[in-house]
Amino acid sequence: MKLTPRLQAIADFIEKGSKIADIGTDHGYIPVYLVKNRICPMAIAADINEGPLNNAVDYIDKNNLSDKIEARLGSGLEILKEAEVDTAIIAGMGGLLIRDILEEDIKITRSIDRFILQPMVASDELRRYLYNNGYRITDEKLAREKDRFYEIMVVEHGEETIDREIYYEVGKKLVEKKDKLLKEFIDKKLYTTEKILKSLENRESIESNEKYEELKKRHNDLLEVIDIL
Repeated sequence: MKLTPRLQAIADFIEKGSKIADIGTDHGYIPVYLVKNRICPMAIAADINEGPLNNAVDYIDKNNLSDKIEARLGSGLEILKEAEVDTAIIAGMGGLLIRDILEEDIKITRSIDRFILQPMVASDELRRYLYNNGYRITDEKLAREKDRFYEIMVVEHGEETIDREIYYEVGKKLVEKKDKLLKEFIDKKLYTTEKILKSLENRESIESNEKYEELKKRHNDLLEVIDIL
């Protein structure tokens, strides 16, 4: 099976020889891809819901990989022992939920070297949490499926300082690398921001004015990022 652009971008970040856990595995596509292509010697596919996990088990069995991929039912990283894997994939869920998963069992979290994170929403809140809690984002990539963009982050333990507020919303590594989808990604954000600004222009309440100024600054910051590209 060929992976979707989102899943392929996640898989591409996995280093050869890694022992991985795919948290929220759904159909188990990534673990099967990684083991079948000999990128990983073993994998753990985990999901909080029985239905998706059963789908993953069926897919693992279909590919004759049940001896190398273990399916586990449970929430977040609690299904792991300390240092059982060196890389955890947490993808396809909200940024705040990903944050909570990292926070739930700090001993387990600290025993994992690398995380591949892909928030569906609240990527800015997730980045803010990471930078303020002893993580650094070592790489990022955008993937697109139809009209939707996905942000994939490679995260390790360490310290990193962000000097511009806009880098919480638009990953600094995306800008440094001049990701090929970044301009379109920012253009979409600009379009949405401009629509909201127009709707606020004729309002006179203090609250609306504050929101307008905040959005105007965000709009200008996004334009400055485009100028860098």
